[in-house]
Amino acid sequence: MTAPVFDQTFREQLDSLFLWRRDVRHFRRDPVPESVLDHMLALTCATPSVGLSQPWRFVRVDDPARRAAVKSEFRERNAEALAAQSESDSTAYARLKLAGLDEAPHHIAVFCDPDPAQGRGLGRLTMPETVQWSAVMAIHGFWLAAQAHNVGLGWVSILDPDHMSDLLGTAPEWRFMAYLCVGYPEEEHDTPELERKGWEKRATERQRWIMR
Repeated sequence: MTAPVFDQTFREQLDSLFLWRRDVRHFRRDPVPESVLDHMLALTCATPSVGLSQPWRFVRVDDPARRAAVKSEFRERNAEALAAQSESDSTAYARLKLAGLDEAPHHIAVFCDPDPAQGRGLGRLTMPETVQWSAVMAIHGFWLAAQAHNVGLGWVSILDPDHMSDLLGTAPEWRFMAYLCVGYPEEEHDTPELERKGWEKRATERQRWIMR
């Protein structure tokens, strides 16, 4: 197969893909077609991984009882997070919408197999954590694939990882990495919601090289 040549038009579209990829919390309720979800997952499986181990495990959470358990877990952990805020930040934190669990038509949990047979351990002896990093790469790949299909994705991190395997009935050795809300966004933005709401601003100095 001949390698493609990516021209300036493609690069500009790729720039737009990165800039418009947002953490979505406001979703429409109409579902994403199964063919689109399947294509997003197929693209994700082309993500690089240490030793070609492909340690990610994507779990569709469709059962209403399991979804309700995850929502309850989020409410408890979010209450703890609110209580931990400083007095100056607590009011602003309470106003933030930090998950689209009620509206998103699709819930997808991502786990990592910490010691997959695939890859035969290549590249993991000195840095075993690269297995988890590979799973994070897959999540980012899934996020970009979603945006390319005009699908929104929100990463819910206010959950206790130790509880998620029990809540979702997955293999006990799998490590919980992310809980993703997926669906069509109510509106599109090229700036993060936390910036629009005044919680934080993107640090421009992080866009420069650190020279040594």
